[in-house]
Amino acid sequence: LYTMTENLSVVRAVCHAVPVPVMADCDTGYGNAINVMRTVREFEAAGAASLTLEDQVSPKKCPAVSDATSLLPIEEAVGKIRAAVAARRDPSMAIIARTDARTPEEAIARGKAYAAAGADVIKPISKCFDTFEGLVTLREAVQRPLAISLLGKLQRNLTTQQIEALGGICTFPLLPLLTAAAALQSNLAALRQTLQPEAVPIAPMREMDFRQWIGFDDVEALERQFLPDTR
Repeated sequence: LYTMTENLSVVRAVCHAVPVPVMADCDTGYGNAINVMRTVREFEAAGAASLTLEDQVSPKKCPAVSDATSLLPIEEAVGKIRAAVAARRDPSMAIIARTDARTPEEAIARGKAYAAAGADVIKPISKCFDTFEGLVTLREAVQRPLAISLLGKLQRNLTTQQIEALGGICTFPLLPLLTAAAALQSNLAALRQTLQPEAVPIAPMREMDFRQWIGFDDVEALERQFLPDTR
């Protein structure tokens, strides 16, 4: 479990590094409704375009790996969404209310309450709605766009057309991490056996391409522009 300042530091760095809007996952908001207000102001100042706040009891558990999740009473969860909406200074920064409810009925009830409290987007967990029809029912009930994380059955059950028809936000939260983990595991296992970088099963990025990708060429251009030539 990481702290608010640890997450904030990473989000600020990402916002400075990329030219696209950044969605910040703020877990439970790092406390009660008053703590949430500070969280919103800090992440908004860092440059986040949206904040996701969930209704689990803190410390939270990731539903992708654990079924032992506990929810806040709905009244307290609603208060945190109301506080988040009141705290933001820019109304275009989206408040995404995530519910970890495990049944469609409770997810719909909580989604409607969070929408009424001012949430701009409603986000269910993948274990609750695993069909397109269920997500359509939720969207019609809450009258808000949905944020969908494609995991497990939901990832397998939705077509590209259905994902686009939902018209909200779609993320594949574990795919980049699992892809990198698989590549590291495969390549380092092969390297340990052969000690030959050329023998790894997944070709690494070329060093020059990596330099360009991380912006090192831009840094060197700035050095030539602003630093004295000491050659």
